[in-house]
Amino acid sequence: MFRRAFWFTTGAAAGVWATNKVHRKLRKLQPDSLAAQAADKAVETGQRLRQFALDVRAGMADREEQLHDALGLSTPAEPRELPAPRRAVLEPQYRITRTTGPHGLTGPTGKEDH
Repeated sequence: MFRRAFWFTTGAAAGVWATNKVHRKLRKLQPDSLAAQAADKAVETGQRLRQFALDVRAGMADREEQLHDALGLSTPAEPRELPAPRRAVLEPQYRITRTTGPHGLTGPTGKEDH
């Protein structure tokens, strides 16, 4: 009698466990769940890419500092002033003159304008 009760209980527990496992898998495969999983993965990937970009920038700054030290270049302690503004004098590079030819106005080469 105890033997039958033991196997009956063991079978029932295994059936409940298997049913719950199957239902969980089915819920994970529903479209809403798949969309949420994809969104989570996209956010995680974005964070990893952002961290990678920050690491690359920090490495670039370190390497640039090393190169400046190796080449004897130093950054100025204070920013330099901008030069005073200059007045640019615009002179035409060439003058276009129109002359009057036998057939009316002509261009700078003396040929007729079309």
